[in-house]
Amino acid sequence: MTGAMQGRLPGTLYVIGTGPGSPDQMTPEAAKAVEASTEFFGYFPYIDRLSLRPDQVKVASDNREELNRAQAALQRAAAGVNVCVVSGGDPGVFAMAAAVCEAIDAGPPEWRCIDLVVVPGVTAMLAVAARIGAPLGHDFCAISLSDNLKPWSVIENRLRLVAEAGLVIALYNPISKARPWQLGTAFEILRAVVPAETPVIFGRAAGRPDERMLVMPLGEADAARADMATCVIIGSPQTRVIAREGRPDLVYTPRFLPAEAT
Repeated sequence: MTGAMQGRLPGTLYVIGTGPGSPDQMTPEAAKAVEASTEFFGYFPYIDRLSLRPDQVKVASDNREELNRAQAALQRAAAGVNVCVVSGGDPGVFAMAAAVCEAIDAGPPEWRCIDLVVVPGVTAMLAVAARIGAPLGHDFCAISLSDNLKPWSVIENRLRLVAEAGLVIALYNPISKARPWQLGTAFEILRAVVPAETPVIFGRAAGRPDERMLVMPLGEADAARADMATCVIIGSPQTRVIAREGRPDLVYTPRFLPAEAT
């Protein structure tokens, strides 16, 4: 134990997700972590979803400062403060739990003595799937289209491989002002393998007042329908659409794989 830690117990560092956006989708366990914490580190929109007491302190930062945010939170936890790192959705899915672990892995030995509690949450693909039916009812994967932390060539290769494997695909970070072309390119890659009639779900802001769910076949899928608040789910060749008179269509992937698909 270093001199900085002698005579002082480290605090607890909680990593939580606020869910896709609706307060009802934040878990009771995450709410308890918020109650137990004194300082909160997170991206501005996520941390602003919390209703904090006057004695609780927000330390908000930009979305691309994940590692710096994790390091700052660990420093405060090492100093004996109960700290909460805030993500949207689930903290372990393209979010802050990995950044905190990366910081611990590369950081000073005393950070490994901190009590780290990662609280599971509701990620966007689960919220979108629940709103539309059960598109994740069989095997699926999740891929981020952001090439900030990995080359685009890797993303293209993974898209081809999972399409050939017949998996349902949930796409996170599908489009932004800095990279408006990537979702359209992803659709082109998938169209070379996946049937044109395969349903594509554009699930925007699931559970929030500005929620929008749109389903269209892959052959007609328009990348312009998505923004950074959208999770895009591309079905497998087995994914089906159930038309319902007077009600929204249901999209689901059967639990079984037909013999002809094996």
